[in-house]
Amino acid sequence: MTTLTADMRRKKTATALTPPSGDARFEQLEGTMKRHQYRQDALIEVLHAAQKLFGFLEPPLLHFVARQLKLPPSRVYGVATFYHLFTLTPRGRHSCIICTGTACYVKGANHLLAAVSQAAGVEPGKTTPDGELTLRTVRCLEPCGIAPVAVLDGTVHGHETPETLREQVKGWLSRGTDGST
Repeated sequence: MTTLTADMRRKKTATALTPPSGDARFEQLEGTMKRHQYRQDALIEVLHAAQKLFGFLEPPLLHFVARQLKLPPSRVYGVATFYHLFTLTPRGRHSCIICTGTACYVKGANHLLAAVSQAAGVEPGKTTPDGELTLRTVRCLEPCGIAPVAVLDGTVHGHETPETLREQVKGWLSRGTDGST
């Protein structure tokens, strides 16, 4: 009975890791891996390509990458969760990343986080129910001289204040509800 269960588990895992036929995104991802000659040290580049193609790195996609690069899934998952540029869940149309490193924290990062969280009604690490905004934190973005720092839709903003962030977020959310961009 135990052997049958292990066989069933292997078949289920193999099925879950097989890309859907006809999904051009998997073909493009394969092309990226082939360009890098399926080298294990190209993992970050492959994950960037996967996230660009799929929008986020869900577990079956991470398993697919691990299998193709002949890496343990734990290593692929570890890299995907270590770098703040990768996400395992869908992101909102807009993103606000607040640095909580030492310099930023001392200069008021907690106030920035509270202001955005309150204005958008979303907790750090989550996306608003309407999909407009994802609020995230990172340990350090490195431009400590302009602390506190926030990254708004990919652009670094230094010397941020709760008021300026609150207004930016409210602007995003109001444009999202009336259909304009």
